[in-house]
Amino acid sequence: MEVVSAEESVTEQLMEHYSAILRLLGEDVNREGLIRTPERVALAMQFMTQGYTQNAEEILLSAKFREDYRQMVIVKEIEFYSMCEHHLLPFFGKAHVAYIPNHYITGLSKIARVVDVFAHRLQVQERMTTQIKECIQSTLNPLGVMVVIEAQHMCMQMRGVQKPGSITTTSDFTGVFESAKTREEFINLIQRK
Repeated sequence: MEVVSAEESVTEQLMEHYSAILRLLGEDVNREGLIRTPERVALAMQFMTQGYTQNAEEILLSAKFREDYRQMVIVKEIEFYSMCEHHLLPFFGKAHVAYIPNHYITGLSKIARVVDVFAHRLQVQERMTTQIKECIQSTLNPLGVMVVIEAQHMCMQMRGVQKPGSITTTSDFTGVFESAKTREEFINLIQRK
């Protein structure tokens, strides 16, 4: 994924806030291990939220081709890393995306990039699942789209209920995937190793 450059004025403002947070937590921002931490965190947060400056529809359109293929196209096990908007803690996992073309296909890597665009925003898994589906449906107008996301949430594992290894699965679909038989075919295909 293309790295979006950090904006200097934004970086400086974020650094000030992260320094203040560290002081409020009782840390000495001048000790050796923390001297550059505010800058590192400011740059990391801009990277992890770069999806706000990217247009997922344009990504799909940049490699949209006319093709009369009308069978399922699946890109599975797309690794992603996102940030939970409720606790600003990571959640990560794999996205599985399928669509059935209606005269148009897109470059396979573009599907993975769409996942990254929505993952690189403050998110909830449910919304991210729907955003990916809606983007592909509205941009390519396929016969149907289905998205399944499986993720581990650090907000459940590090704090709160503290259940390491728990996995949350979400799905959303349109068009021909409303048929149980089509959804079942997709699920069977993504479960094959």
